[in-house]
Amino acid sequence: MDQEPPRYGQRADEHDDAQRPVCPRHPDTVAYVSCTRCHRPVCPRCQVQAPVGVQCVDCAREARREAERRGGVVRGRSSIFPRAGATPVTLTLIAINLAVFLLQYLVPNQLVIRELAYMPGLTATEPWRMLTSGFVHSGIAHILLNMYSLYLFGQALEPRMGRWRFLAVFLLSIVGGSAAVYLLTPPYTLVVGASGGVFGLFGAFFAWTRFRGGDTRALLILIAVNLVFGFVVPGISWQAHVGGLVVGAVVAWLFELTSRGRRGRRGGRRRGAART
Repeated sequence: MDQEPPRYGQRADEHDDAQRPVCPRHPDTVAYVSCTRCHRPVCPRCQVQAPVGVQCVDCAREARREAERRGGVVRGRSSIFPRAGATPVTLTLIAINLAVFLLQYLVPNQLVIRELAYMPGLTATEPWRMLTSGFVHSGIAHILLNMYSLYLFGQALEPRMGRWRFLAVFLLSIVGGSAAVYLLTPPYTLVVGASGGVFGLFGAFFAWTRFRGGDTRALLILIAVNLVFGFVVPGISWQAHVGGLVVGAVVAWLFELTSRGRRGRRGGRRRGAART
């Protein structure tokens, strides 16, 4: 006769299944929910609500310390938009883009665009254009749309990824977008704009959310709409969008993979110390 499984939060001694998952802090309690950081079972008494899923007490404390070191801690209930001052890299990137845009109007004869824009045919002799082109824009609407997207996703990602990882994702995504332009467009195609980096943040946010088991359906719709927009509107480099999206997702996924490995090793050391 099949035996009824224990109810969520039921004491472990009420059920004789030797393989039942139990909370490490309360070994007498069955726990079928896992921490999104260390993936150990966590009972209702030890669950701490996280932006995606729940965390155990130890991981929540560690995440709070990491956020404090990065300057992105939010007291009380978690929010996708951290307190002011929690995203210095995002604000610095926006300031640099605005400064370069202003310089485009101060320096005559479009000299800034000619010196910084990316052209595949110049990659061998002037490879820095693969990065500098991400800080040049063709008009007010162009820069406003990119900076607004950078601000929104920077607010969501920088406090969680950390400043240097966030910066790495953005800059590598710009280069990734330029690489796609190099592979998929004629040699004398002129490309400017931060959209490769912005799409990299789209991909990073998707990878970050998926890695933690979050719902990515709304984000997929947003990405799809923006990708289609690049294909149907003339003058938009869909190649840079696709390249940035792929690179951003891959880099963020690699960051999360290495972080999970470090957390697993730290968790193993904590469990080993508890047994000695």
